[in-house]
Amino acid sequence: MEPEISEHVRQHFNEFYEANPFLALLGVRVTNYERGRVRLDMDVKHEHTNVHHIAHGGVAATMIDTAMGIACFTCDKGVVTLEMNLSFISPVCEGRVYAEGEVIHNGKHTMVCEGRVFDGEGKLCLRASGTFFVVRDFTENPED
Repeated sequence: MEPEISEHVRQHFNEFYEANPFLALLGVRVTNYERGRVRLDMDVKHEHTNVHHIAHGGVAATMIDTAMGIACFTCDKGVVTLEMNLSFISPVCEGRVYAEGEVIHNGKHTMVCEGRVFDGEGKLCLRASGTFFVVRDFTENPED
């Protein structure tokens, strides 16, 4: 049976992610999380688009990277991205989109995740895998 969300994660969730100024600038919101999984929502606006009138790839990449990183945080780990492989499947257009991140491997020094971005109708737009380096284990140092 998978452990539940720790008290540390519950207490510091807003501080670590919802108060992130870059995510606030983009309007990314955490809408659901459990241990090893997260969902983020975002309203893609005109200012997030490129010359092709679709979301800039960096916006979608930020969402998926953040979703995978937050999934790691729900396992009591602070991480930074080591590598990320992105597959852009269909355009991310203006409107509501959401990203899901899931931990595949929860190691002591590295974590592996998968992520997906969907449009408002549930169509898959982007898929990613990522490897993350653990910089903090909150089970060992909960005050960090």
